[in-house]
Amino acid sequence: MCLVLIGWRAHPEYRLIVAANRDEFYTRPTESMRRWPEVSGLIAGRDTGAEGRAEGEPPGTWLGLTAQPQGNNRFAAVTNVRDPNDQRTDARSRGALLMDFLRGASDRHPAGGFPGPEKYVLDVAAAPDDYNGFNLVVSDLRTLWWHSNRSAAEPRELAPGLHGLSNGTFVTSVGTTDPHTNLTAPQAIWPKVRTGMTELGEVVRSDPGGVDRYFDVLADRTEAPDEGLPNTGVPYELERALSARFVAHTVHGTRAGTVLLVRENGTFEMVERSFGVLGQDLGEVVVRGVLDLTN
Repeated sequence: MCLVLIGWRAHPEYRLIVAANRDEFYTRPTESMRRWPEVSGLIAGRDTGAEGRAEGEPPGTWLGLTAQPQGNNRFAAVTNVRDPNDQRTDARSRGALLMDFLRGASDRHPAGGFPGPEKYVLDVAAAPDDYNGFNLVVSDLRTLWWHSNRSAAEPRELAPGLHGLSNGTFVTSVGTTDPHTNLTAPQAIWPKVRTGMTELGEVVRSDPGGVDRYFDVLADRTEAPDEGLPNTGVPYELERALSARFVAHTVHGTRAGTVLLVRENGTFEMVERSFGVLGQDLGEVVVRGVLDLTN
């Protein structure tokens, strides 16, 4: 992902609200969101072009929800940390990092003994060089945790409120009782995160079930002014193109937008819209169901 906007217990009727865009090269092989036959309960898009996947492992993903009986639910999303000078070809896929949590099994944690989100991010933080730079959010729908392996900050539990991630090494947050303009972050907030979180908050307050309105937030193609651009080491022209919430560059852009709504009564709706070169509409997938949130 390259933009993840989250409402965590930010509305009395909604446990989790997510609006996220995945930016990627148009040539990278990808399959749209679906229920995975090889991973019970998993709903996610499929990144079939990831390198560093062990033989026999399922494809990776960038955002997913696992719905299982007895309240054994999992949500996870990942963004890369953009730094062209910090890219190892032998690093494990960030999609596999997500899949370890979503499918509840990995080499270190056999199925049945898999940790919750806190233990998982602490375990990942103990081996920061296994992957290229990432921001990770994981949840069992009881707690929500963030970690970046390129941040000096410790993994932390995210409080109820709004949270935003892009391709920096930090998370931007605002609590449920704070004015929605009082965003806090340890570094300068990226423009698309600031404006995206402000608009997300407006939808959460006025129309929390409005799927199309969340997609409107994700669809904004406004590029940041020069003075607001982050400096991530890529050429200026590309940095400016990537500063928009919806990226429509000639070779790299927004490939998918996802809206996930999990209500306090357990019903959920997950919608993915796919895009081709320069934002060409490639269709929509909708999955609905019921989660056990009682445990």
